[in-house]
Amino acid sequence: MLHKGGTMLTSITEGILCCLTGKAASLVLPLESTQPSDGFEFVEVKPGRVLRVRHIVPERQPVVTEEQVAGKEKNHDCDDESSPEDFQNKIDTSSSVHCKRKITVYRNGQLVIENLGDVLHSEILQCQDGDLEPCSTVEVELADYKEMPSSPDPNPVPPPVPPTLGEQKPAPPPRRRRRKPKRTVLIDSKRVISSCKGTHSDVALFFVHGVGGSLDIWGSQLDFFSRLGYEVIAPDLAGHGASTAPQIAAAYTFYALAEDLRAIFKRYARKRNILIGHSYGVSFCTFLAHEYPDLVHKVVMINGGGPTALEPSLCSIFQLPSCVLHCLSPCLAWSFLKAGFARQGAKEKQLLKQGNAFNVSPFVLRAMMSGQYWPEGDEVYHAELTVPILLVHGMCDKFVPMDEDQRMAEILLFAFLKVIEEGSHMVMMECPDTVNTLLHEFFLWEPDMSKKDSSKTDTEKTVALSDTLHTLKINRSMDK
Repeated sequence: MLHKGGTMLTSITEGILCCLTGKAASLVLPLESTQPSDGFEFVEVKPGRVLRVRHIVPERQPVVTEEQVAGKEKNHDCDDESSPEDFQNKIDTSSSVHCKRKITVYRNGQLVIENLGDVLHSEILQCQDGDLEPCSTVEVELADYKEMPSSPDPNPVPPPVPPTLGEQKPAPPPRRRRRKPKRTVLIDSKRVISSCKGTHSDVALFFVHGVGGSLDIWGSQLDFFSRLGYEVIAPDLAGHGASTAPQIAAAYTFYALAEDLRAIFKRYARKRNILIGHSYGVSFCTFLAHEYPDLVHKVVMINGGGPTALEPSLCSIFQLPSCVLHCLSPCLAWSFLKAGFARQGAKEKQLLKQGNAFNVSPFVLRAMMSGQYWPEGDEVYHAELTVPILLVHGMCDKFVPMDEDQRMAEILLFAFLKVIEEGSHMVMMECPDTVNTLLHEFFLWEPDMSKKDSSKTDTEKTVALSDTLHTLKINRSMDK
């Protein structure tokens, strides 16, 4: 208790000096790694802008699969033996999924999404192979503007016209007004979805943290998947962990951080890459998946929120001056512990300390929150993604409401929402075993193409298509 009071007094004193001198009380500088041999690297993404990256490349032994053994026995009379790469290409060819959807934005603010290709069942992670439903269509309508109190009927019926004296004939039916689309996006492509094992040398896992975190929050995941043979990459964002902390607000905008991660991704990317993001880090994973659809194989979004464009709040506590935030830092840290974890015991405090979470300077924290401006990342941007996405939500999360992740699952093409009841915002630290198992199942999952019924006639498919058609309406306010 005395230690906490002393910390509070020290923070207030330093905050007052910060206000008087106009300088930050403390700067976040790169730290020397205490374990340089444990996969830590420092990468200069721009002149003077250095990020700490943990990169673990396991030593893999050549693994011969049962299918390869069977193939060799069948073709024992041939001198030419297929390589593991050829075998993997055969697997990829058999796991091709048709991604076709039509996205229409109307002038009245409605967004209609029609899925015309393959749709995967939501219970896909309950078994080893997921079921594939051929040619299903889902239509989603969104009322986007706050001046629209409810979702308007696309074909409104006018009120009946009262008859006037001397008229016997009913009024003629009004001409139906046709909605005019403002923008139409048509996606029609083939995507390969295959199992990603730790023994595959063309697979890499990227872990991206959010505001106030560091790569250390992924400690359990990095150790777990590296032991399974996966190549793992986890960077510290600028101003976080042991990365450099530029003292200019422009260094912490979404676009500046996204370009940092683009450089990291291009440096370490393999043929099949899986992106795992937490909170604000989900937006950067979405950006990379949109920019590199052929390289991003799967995506995991942990407590990332809804598919809405980013815009900083003007009435946030993080708009206060940095010196004031410095005085409030102990209170902010306690608030983060209370809202980020389902329980606030000694274990959670130790996890927070070990994960180096919420340990950034007030200047960086303020610049990060003010720099969350990304108008392109709206519903249409997310609807254009064709990569399979696993959504993980902690039931006790006080930062991200459940309905936001549910709306994200409805907008995305191939999305599967899993809720961890005992978890909160930092669910990967609270429930590492549950999260690791869930992620590993998703990495190994691939659609079962044998269940795609190709024997149906076009008429039968049309009937099945009309039976599965349904409409979901979501009202969303735009006042952010």
